[in-house]
Amino acid sequence: MTFSDLGLSQALVKAVEEKGYTKPSPIQEKAIPHILEGKDILASAQTGTGKTAGFTLPVLQYLSETKHPKYRPLRALVLTPTRELAAQVYDNVREYSKYVNIKPAVVFGGVKPASQIATLRRGVDILVATPGRLLDLHAQKAVSFKRVDVLILDEADRMLDMGFVRDINKIISFMPAKRQNLLFSATFSKEIKKLASGILRNPVEVETARQNSTAKKVTHKVFKVDKKKKTEVTVKLIKDNNWNQVLIFTRTKHGANRLTKNLLKAKISAAAIHGNKSQAARTKALKNFKDNSIRILVATDIAARGLDIPLLPHVINYELPNVPEDYVHRIGRTGRAGAAGEAISLVCSEETEYQNEIEKLLKEKLETKIIEGFEPTDTAPPKRAATQSKSSFGKKKKKTNANAQNNSTDNSKKNKPKRKPHFKGKKPANTSGRGRTGAPKKKRF
Repeated sequence: MTFSDLGLSQALVKAVEEKGYTKPSPIQEKAIPHILEGKDILASAQTGTGKTAGFTLPVLQYLSETKHPKYRPLRALVLTPTRELAAQVYDNVREYSKYVNIKPAVVFGGVKPASQIATLRRGVDILVATPGRLLDLHAQKAVSFKRVDVLILDEADRMLDMGFVRDINKIISFMPAKRQNLLFSATFSKEIKKLASGILRNPVEVETARQNSTAKKVTHKVFKVDKKKKTEVTVKLIKDNNWNQVLIFTRTKHGANRLTKNLLKAKISAAAIHGNKSQAARTKALKNFKDNSIRILVATDIAARGLDIPLLPHVINYELPNVPEDYVHRIGRTGRAGAAGEAISLVCSEETEYQNEIEKLLKEKLETKIIEGFEPTDTAPPKRAATQSKSSFGKKKKKTNANAQNNSTDNSKKNKPKRKPHFKGKKPANTSGRGRTGAPKKKRF
């Protein structure tokens, strides 16, 4: 089957072929015809299988075949959880739309909004955005959702978790009730599917592999190691195997910075990417890693979602994620588009439960080994893995997902016990200017 057989126009087929694709992937083959028919979609496929083109191409065809109002109101909206993924999706939209009369744009936080506002006011057909910055721009009347015909949630499971569900609800409330909804992700828990039912209308479910599965060509390895020896083991693996491109995941921003510093001390070129870094620093680190200017990229889960790093051979979980679905997204950065890859996890005794939950999700045991000279000795009690909330879409939920944040999918704040204040005499008045609780203002992208 070819892209033309799916019903795509020659202009789109030409743009796709220029990127080196001649045959549609399974997810594209299954999803594109339904999207062209105007149906709602809940699509699940392994990472690196072409999900972005699966929703981008048919939406571009719809936009190009329908009449453009003179002032070009926003008609298609793609929401992503991170700035890096938004930029990547926009690049794909721009490349695929080069031979059709479509104006795409992207907006996200970390940069000044003035240029984004100017672009939106000139008219945009399809917009890729992160929720926080989009709501800020809507509040400034720089963008309207009244003419949106198609809503796409990329990495939909993350978009519907505690970090974003309130913003998604608010954005949807400004849209027409009659619209097409497309939800794409590599993982969908039962709870997330339940939340998705509040958005979708008679959806077609599209799957190309077993739910929450990983690419067949990715080799999984677990090395049992003491927590204090993880850095030493990481350096040994990189140097002994002469690895030149490795993506390493930590659970916290502080941990990413500390590991990067230690790698540099060991004469291994490295950079960190996480939510506390400026957008310019994040962009530079990712670019240097992709073009092999640095050997190691140390990241929080900000880099686990959707980023396409061609032929990335190795992913190391310096720390296992406490949400098992995040393991699937992390290791999905390797073994993309049919290539082989290796996923290594360094697991200390307190992470045993995390490993158990990941194995339950994958329905397979991970190969576990011990490195000679680094036999584990600690016996810390295992930590319990996080679970997804089980409330209905749009309702307030108890926060159970430790990874949920607005700026990225990264969790860096440790739960420290609150100290009781000691006051001599009269308790001072609240001067925070943020109400009785003094709660911090919500971060925007």
